[in-house]
Amino acid sequence: MAKKLYVGGLPYKITDADLKSHFEAAGEITSAVVIMDKMTGRSKGFGFVEMANDDDAQKAINMFNDKDFEGRTIIVNEARPMEERPPRRSNDGGGYGSRRSF
Repeated sequence: MAKKLYVGGLPYKITDADLKSHFEAAGEITSAVVIMDKMTGRSKGFGFVEMANDDDAQKAINMFNDKDFEGRTIIVNEARPMEERPPRRSNDGGGYGSRRSF
C-alpha cells in the first residue's frame, strides 16, 4: 500500500523531478511534488513523496531524515492529514484592516 511522506527543509531550487530522483534510491516512487506558493510561484521549501509501499517509505525515512540534501538538512516523516483551519475573517471590505467609515 502506498505511503505519503512529508519532506521539509528543501532547498528552494529543488523541482518535482529532483525530489523524485533523490528518493528513488529508497524504492519505487508513486509521486513527488514540491509545494509552490500561489502568489510568487516560488517553492515553499517542503513537499510530499508517495512511496509505493510501506517498506520503501520506512527505508526513505531512515535514509534521508535529518540528512543533507543540496546543502540543507531535510526532515522526512510520514505525512499527517491536513488540519482543518477556521475560515478567514472578513474586514467588511475595508482595505488594510481599516474599520473607519467615511
